[in-house]
Amino acid sequence: MKKIYEFLNELYPEHDFISNEGVIEDGVLDSFDIISLVTMIEEEYDVIIDALAIVPENFISVESIANVIRKHGGAI
Repeated sequence: MKKIYEFLNELYPEHDFISNEGVIEDGVLDSFDIISLVTMIEEEYDVIIDALAIVPENFISVESIANVIRKHGGAI
């Protein structure tokens, strides 16, 4: 999960992604950020994220993002 934190912290260094789980509801991540994150995940974890999995509830926290990676066969 370290890579996920690093990527998110590069985008928004002022945001605390460790304790905050409302990154979409709080307006921290928008649709472009999610697509960028999916691209990073696919490259870094050698997985293909199904388009049906790219929904806000799968990107509300670092843990939910890690779960998406696991569901698509990636090792965290």
